[in-house]
Amino acid sequence: MVIARRFGVTQPVSQLWLVLAIAMVRFYMEKGTHKGLYKSIQKTLKFFQTFALLEIVHCLIGIVPTSVIVAGVQVSSRIFMVWLITHSIKPIQNEESVVLFLVAWTVTEITRYSFYTFSLLDHLPYFIKWARYNFFIILYPVGVAGELLTIYAALPYVKKTGMFSIRLPNKYNVSFDYYYFLLITMASYIPLFPQLYFHMLRQRRKVLHGEVIVEKDD
Repeated sequence: MVIARRFGVTQPVSQLWLVLAIAMVRFYMEKGTHKGLYKSIQKTLKFFQTFALLEIVHCLIGIVPTSVIVAGVQVSSRIFMVWLITHSIKPIQNEESVVLFLVAWTVTEITRYSFYTFSLLDHLPYFIKWARYNFFIILYPVGVAGELLTIYAALPYVKKTGMFSIRLPNKYNVSFDYYYFLLITMASYIPLFPQLYFHMLRQRRKVLHGEVIVEKDD
């Protein structure tokens, strides 16, 4: 029953990301440029990525074998990028950095959920296993670079328009500056990215090389 539930989750998700990948490739083959790509796939991307909130729940109840913390950080950062950056700041949608994180996310999710699906079927091809624990070595830094460069590109627009910011005086006596919030968000990648990246490296050694990893207590 548990396996059936897991399979029922992982198979559709991998197919959804494959649909997005095909749409991206088709657009580039027809247009020959990345400009307009985000606009053409944004509805699909928003649905897929917002739908990913369920993955946190799936981790909590054991349907998907991923750390809740890892899933939480990854999903929340992606939803932030989709809704509060690229959706809200249209002038940056044609930035090349947007393509970087779109490609990194798509290939990562296709590989990850293919790994889960074949594992549940007890018929895991070595290439899928190898891809799951090797592709991230390049895809994680590429995705993070794309996200950071996109946020950086958004800064001038946010500073000029004052979007999402709350200025004093107001009846709530509360101030919020979205521009500085984005700077803090970018700085947060410094401690968070290495933790996630080295976690995956440890998993890679454990799965591919059979090393016994002993987690140190904080």
